[in-house]
Amino acid sequence: LAHKDSMGNGTTIKSGDIQVMSAGTGIQHSEFNPNHDQHTKLFQIWLFPKYRNVEPRYQQITLDQSLQKNDFAQILSPNPDDAGVWIHQDAWFYLSDFDKDFSKKLSLKKEGNGFYIMNIEGEIEVNGEKLERRDAIGIWATNEIEIKANSNAKFLVMEIPMEQ
Repeated sequence: LAHKDSMGNGTTIKSGDIQVMSAGTGIQHSEFNPNHDQHTKLFQIWLFPKYRNVEPRYQQITLDQSLQKNDFAQILSPNPDDAGVWIHQDAWFYLSDFDKDFSKKLSLKKEGNGFYIMNIEGEIEVNGEKLERRDAIGIWATNEIEIKANSNAKFLVMEIPMEQ
């Protein structure tokens, strides 16, 4: 996926990369598939910011996919010093690649947040609820979830605020 914006950024987002952009006080941008012979698959996720009128910013990193193996690899947080990219919101995202029959629990980082889980590949169970490829589920009013892989599976866990 190609990215261009009015801040002068012009990059290619490859498989295994994550990009964050804060429009802040204003920015023009576009994303497009520069390969006419290949399909692009991506998640474009929008969150309301915690702060308004911040300076626009852009960040892109290549993820260490080995950290995702049977673990919750943090890829986004509200802290610039944490693993992954950072945003102006009390949210944490994790990318995971679980082996069949592996299970693990994840606790909230912030009280009042909830979980949104997007199953990318394979089959998982989240607190006993089965999710197949491209299924998603939102869970709140709990401090912890347990995810079990019923097959080799890749999924995204988002911890996000439940109120704005």
